[in-house]
Amino acid sequence: MLKSTRRRTSPHSGGRFAIVCSQYNPEYTQPMCKAAEAVLAAAGARFEVVSVPGAFEIPVAAAALLARKSGKPEAVLCLGLILQGETNHADHVGEAVTRALMDLSVRTGIPCIHEVLTVRTREQAEKRCVDEDTNRGAEAAHTGLRLAATLKSLRRGAGGR
Repeated sequence: MLKSTRRRTSPHSGGRFAIVCSQYNPEYTQPMCKAAEAVLAAAGARFEVVSVPGAFEIPVAAAALLARKSGKPEAVLCLGLILQGETNHADHVGEAVTRALMDLSVRTGIPCIHEVLTVRTREQAEKRCVDEDTNRGAEAAHTGLRLAATLKSLRRGAGGR
């Protein structure tokens, strides 16, 4: 069962964030992006949105954002949807994206929040991407805000709680 994202609160942040959103399957990715934007805006965060052709291109765009000399985001929200087809191509893309985002996060110390979803059916996609109560774009934004606050605290030498 999916957890609701509607009642969650996130720390207010004047920080900078980025959203990298796949253009593939826009009927699902655009609602995720809009939900993430709404959560960030409500938290007072500044953010930019970068569109890429598909899920496979998300890590390279995130890497470019994190390689900037100035204006680096505190977190990159990575949003995409991979719909399982008749072959195992979706599995390969999903695994590659997952590894690349984790590597990028660990290497840079800046989180890449992974909401590149691999689903089997359009019903699963609808529930995770369009439904206001369980939209994973909103979940990504809440996670990014919370993790950015935690990392700030850890870097100052304070505990994570």
